[in-house]
Amino acid sequence: MNEPYARLKDRFARIATIGEASAMLGWDASAMMPPGGGAARGEQLAVLAGVSHAMLVAPEVAGDLAAAEAEGEWDGANLALMRRAHRRATALPADLVEGMARANSACEKIWRGARAASDFAAVRPALETVVALQREAAAALSAATGLSPYDALMDGFQPGIGAADVEPIFAAYEAFLAEALPRAEAIQAARPAPVHPQGPFPTEVQRALGRRLSERVGLDYDHARLDESLHPFCGGTPTDVRITTRYVPESFEQAMLGILHETGHALYERGLPGAWSRQPVGEAAGMAAHESQSLIIEMQASRSDAFLSWLGPELHGTFGGDPTPYAPENLARLWRRVERGFIRTEADELTYPAHVILRFRLERALIGGELAVADIPGAWAEGMGRLLGITPPDDRRGCLQDIHWHDGAFGYFPSYTLGAMAAAQLMAAARAAVPGVDEALSRGDFAPLLGWLRAHVHGQGSRLGFQDLMRAATGRPLEADAFMAHLRGRYLT
Repeated sequence: MNEPYARLKDRFARIATIGEASAMLGWDASAMMPPGGGAARGEQLAVLAGVSHAMLVAPEVAGDLAAAEAEGEWDGANLALMRRAHRRATALPADLVEGMARANSACEKIWRGARAASDFAAVRPALETVVALQREAAAALSAATGLSPYDALMDGFQPGIGAADVEPIFAAYEAFLAEALPRAEAIQAARPAPVHPQGPFPTEVQRALGRRLSERVGLDYDHARLDESLHPFCGGTPTDVRITTRYVPESFEQAMLGILHETGHALYERGLPGAWSRQPVGEAAGMAAHESQSLIIEMQASRSDAFLSWLGPELHGTFGGDPTPYAPENLARLWRRVERGFIRTEADELTYPAHVILRFRLERALIGGELAVADIPGAWAEGMGRLLGITPPDDRRGCLQDIHWHDGAFGYFPSYTLGAMAAAQLMAAARAAVPGVDEALSRGDFAPLLGWLRAHVHGQGSRLGFQDLMRAATGRPLEADAFMAHLRGRYLT
C-alpha cells in the first residue's frame, strides 16, 4: 500500500467515525431525546457536519488522491469512491454544509408539531429555508459533477441513477397501475373480506413478538437495539444498529411489519464487509440498494404464502383468541389488500409506487424552481387525484405526512420504488439459485435467503455500482419486469 493511499484510508476512517457519532445523535433525537434538547442537538450535528466536511476538503486530500492514483494504487474501487466524496464535498462551502444541518434540524422539529396539528403554514417558513439551501447545494453540486441540480441530489442517495433513468420506469408503472388497480380491486371484491384480529394488543407483547421475529430473520441483538419512534427507521452503525417502530394497542400489524422492514435494513448494515469497515467501499451501495433489502424481507418474504403458513400459528400462539384471523389465507387477504389510501407508509405494494411518483415529481419541481413551497398542498392534492383518484382531506394526511423534505432529504424518494423493483428482481434470482428458499420460509427459516443476500448484496459493499451489483446478482440491470410480474401473480390472479 503506498503512503498517500494509507493516509487517505486513515482520514476516511476518521470521517466515517464522525459519521457514526452523528448517526447515534440522530437516532437519539428521534428515539430518546427530550423535546427541550432539540436546539442543542441541532448545533451538535451541525458542528460534526462541519468537522467532517473540513476533513474532506483539506488541501492535502487532493494531493494524496493524485499521488495514490499516479502510483497505481491497486484498490481502485475504494480510491474512486474517495475521489467522488472529495469532489462532492469541495463543491460545498463549509458555511453551507453547517447551515443545511441547522436548518434541517430546526425544520424537522417544527414539522413534528405542524404534522400533529395538520398546519402546513406553521412549518412553511422553515421549509422555505430548507428548500432554498437545497437549491443552493444542488446548483453547486451540479457545477462540480456535470449532473442536473436534481440529479446531483439524487446521486447523493443512489449514485449512478438519475431522473432520466427513473422517468421511463415511473411512466411505465403509472400506465400499468391505471389498468391493474381497477382489476385488482374487482378481483378482491369478489373474494371474502379479511377478518381483522381483535385487540387490544399490549405493547410489551408486541415488542417481544417483534424482537423474536427479527431474531428469526437473522438480527443479532448483541449488535442491535429495538426502540420506539414517531417514524420507524433504521440507524446506528454496522456493529451497533438501531431499529425503531411505533406501537398502537388496537393493532399489532403496523409495528410487526415495520420491525420486519427495518430488520431488512439492519441486516444489510450488519452484513457489510468487515474488512472494509469505515472505508467508502465498505458502505452500502446506495439507498435504492438499501430499500431493496428492507422490502425483500418485509414484502417479498414475510408476506409470502410460504412464510404466512408458519407465521399464522405463531401469532395465534402469541395473542390467543379466535384462530380465524390468524389463518394464513386470511393473513394473506389482510396484508395484501389493495386500497387507495392517503398515507405512503400504510400503502399496499401495488399503490405504493404512486405515492413515490408524486413525491418525485413535486420535489424535482421544487428544486428546479417550478414549484413554490407555498403551492405544495395544492400540487399534492392535484397529483393524488390524478394518480389514485383521491384527495387528502387535510395536510396531515397529505403533504405533512413525511419527514424527508423537512429534514433536507431531497432526491431520496425514488429509492423506495427502485428498491421495490430491485427486491422483486433479487428474490426471483435467489429462488432460481437456491430452490429451497420457500420451503425454508414455510418453517420460519430465513437462512437460505439471507445467505444468498450476504454473498450477492451485503458482502459486496460499494465495490460495484448499483447497476453492476444488479447485473452480478441477477444477470440483468434493474428492470421493472420482475416487479410487475410479482404484482400480477399476487394481485391479478
